[in-house]
Amino acid sequence: DTLMILPAKDCTDIRLVRVPDEFEEHEVYRHVTGLIASVEEDNPNYTWEEIAAVLEDHGFEPVDFILGPALD
Repeated sequence: DTLMILPAKDCTDIRLVRVPDEFEEHEVYRHVTGLIASVEEDNPNYTWEEIAAVLEDHGFEPVDFILGPALD
């Protein structure tokens, strides 16, 4: 499985998604950026659930995880 971390300024907003097999590493970043931007453009007050729904529509799967201690 290929996983992608969606970083955030607030550590509680960090998300992890499973990348569909058909994506190459070099193209997945651009594709996800475009999907997120489309949600942001349609609704400036978007929620994670709206982004997750769009990602899921394109084969990405949100993955639960436990945030560990920071590495300095």
